[in-house]
Amino acid sequence: MHQTVRAASADEVPILDLTPLTEGGDLAPLAKQLRHACVTTGFFYVAKHGIPEAVIDNVFAATKRYFDLPVGERMPHKMDEKYRRGFMPQGINQHPGYAPDIKESYEIGVDLPLTDPDVVAGLPLHGPNRWPAECPWLREASEAYFAQTDALGRRLLKICAASLDMPEDHFLQYCTKPMVQMRLFHYPPQTPVSDDKAFGVAPHTDYGMITLLLQDPIGGLELKKRDGEWVSAPHIPGTLVINIGDLFQRWTNDIYVSNLHRVVNRTGKERYSIPTFFNLDYNAMVSCLPTCQSADKPAKYPPIKSGDYLLSRFRDVQKYRGAA
Repeated sequence: MHQTVRAASADEVPILDLTPLTEGGDLAPLAKQLRHACVTTGFFYVAKHGIPEAVIDNVFAATKRYFDLPVGERMPHKMDEKYRRGFMPQGINQHPGYAPDIKESYEIGVDLPLTDPDVVAGLPLHGPNRWPAECPWLREASEAYFAQTDALGRRLLKICAASLDMPEDHFLQYCTKPMVQMRLFHYPPQTPVSDDKAFGVAPHTDYGMITLLLQDPIGGLELKKRDGEWVSAPHIPGTLVINIGDLFQRWTNDIYVSNLHRVVNRTGKERYSIPTFFNLDYNAMVSCLPTCQSADKPAKYPPIKSGDYLLSRFRDVQKYRGAA
């Protein structure tokens, strides 16, 4: 049985007011706050993020409407392995040592035409989105929110760079055709007493740069502190939860931490959340930043292409059972 955990304190998962970022103010205080969060838990909230409330309401409404459809009507939309777009039924995602995740999802990415040179070349994870013709409202709401989080992700990368004493545009140079992925998640109610190996999402770290999470009031996100204690990051109105991923940790030579986290739906209610995984260009070479290494602390990891790393991690946890 999963034990209830306490809510994280404001020091453990701080709230960053992004007003200076959206209005062109001094980023230094924000960068300092972000750095503190990233060396301790790797998680923080952002407020005054600039995404209109109507856009958020619409994407949540469309998500619920889609997952209210009978699963039989959604199976023809099943994700294809080539482009990683579409519906992912429950049971596809399974982290080593745990039961399959108790969730289902719909995934979209940067919408590229079949004539795009990278699509023609067969570059993994690049391609067109898959939209059900009978659900035009899903596309409309999802594309509006995707555009907002894409823009927010780029703004956040400026603070990330500044927090590491790098030029603000350092990471943006690798965003020519970034591999941004957005997933609409539905977590059905989880029984109050269940196998400890069964989670909405089992403990894991994210793989890429930064994750921008929109969660509903149900909550359920929990993270593991460096001392081993699990704490929750509850829903706070008007905010998104941001966390850094493994590739960002590699950039920083492990100065920043990509933290273990999980989802447990303890409420007996339907839960919905929408993470946007902001990743860099496929061919972006991830290597230790000059400000994160020295003669005493040399780089721990060899350079690796962002896309190659992400692809290897996806294959570790996802089983494409009969994917079209």
